Amino acid sequence: MSTPVNLNTIRQAPKVLLHDHLDGGLRPQTVIDLAQAAGYSELPHEDPVELGNWFEAAADSGSLERYLETFAHTVAVMQTEEALARVAAECAEDLAEDGVVYAEVRYAPELFQEGGLTLDQIVQAVQDGFRAGEQRAAAAGKRIRIGTLLCAMRQNARSLEIAELAVRYRDAEVVGFDIAGPEAGFPPTRNLDAFEYLRQQNAHFTIHAGEAFGLPSIWEAIQHCGAERLGHGVRIVDDIKVDEDGSVHLGRLASYVRDRRIPLEMCPSSNLQTGAAASMAEHPIGLLAKLRFRVTVNTDNRLMSHCSMSGEFAALHEAFGYGWEEMQWFTVNAMKSSFIGFDERLALINDVIKPGYAALLG
Repeated sequence: MSTPVNLNTIRQAPKVLLHDHLDGGLRPQTVIDLAQAAGYSELPHEDPVELGNWFEAAADSGSLERYLETFAHTVAVMQTEEALARVAAECAEDLAEDGVVYAEVRYAPELFQEGGLTLDQIVQAVQDGFRAGEQRAAAAGKRIRIGTLLCAMRQNARSLEIAELAVRYRDAEVVGFDIAGPEAGFPPTRNLDAFEYLRQQNAHFTIHAGEAFGLPSIWEAIQHCGAERLGHGVRIVDDIKVDEDGSVHLGRLASYVRDRRIPLEMCPSSNLQTGAAASMAEHPIGLLAKLRFRVTVNTDNRLMSHCSMSGEFAALHEAFGYGWEEMQWFTVNAMKSSFIGFDERLALINDVIKPGYAALLG
């Protein structure tokens, strides 16, 4: 007999997360602790509950630019090796506690140099933290593997430098590269030298595209830059027409994305906050999943969106009626689309994900 679907049972399901920002997932108490240690006095609240509520409210504005402003506080308190390692370790523990078995967590090393750290010191501190968090999770009976994505900020001119950093640490669980930051005015083609270098090095990369900006951003990311995945990609729905009788017509770009199985790193709660959809029930993930795009479900920023992977699945269950079979489909999509080796992906699918959902399906 199938296990009932609710938030508690969803936590038991094995989940895979491809789009999660390290500086968007801190525990509120950790923000407060690190601020006190750093002498940072700009936090709007000193109470963890009130601070958590403030982050969610500040991000819930309908504007990507306003949403990104909330990161000023988290970035400010993550300027030491100790702070970075703590945040990374707690990230691994929190995700494991939520039933995530594999996650790719991303951050922009260039944002954490205000205290004088080198890029290598930053990456090493975060990697040490992830390994410590994995070990602590395993000791608590929760197994998780974390792969790291290094982001370059698209408004700056350091993409090639960060791409080289990602390649330098590829054997230390840095599994890929990304560009993040405001899309409007900063097209992905500004970073072509980085993407050419990554392709030459047989390295993996995803690109934030089609979140706040439309189809041209997606088109450039894929056709000019060669993106393997699309960070968000929600605006691909602008190239799909649904007639009154329900018949669906895909434009050339949407057809290409679906035919090539280009993964979409969709973040439902975050998309509602940045205005990409008016409600969960109206989120394009419903149509895109029905049309069998390579859709994955992600958290984006767990602190700002006050969300978790289990919470995202629970919201989709309520909005679209998705059950264990659909959740397994999203999870396998994500595992297939991850940047680790084929054998490792297959082992997680066959040995962890499918048995986990089989137990829930009864």
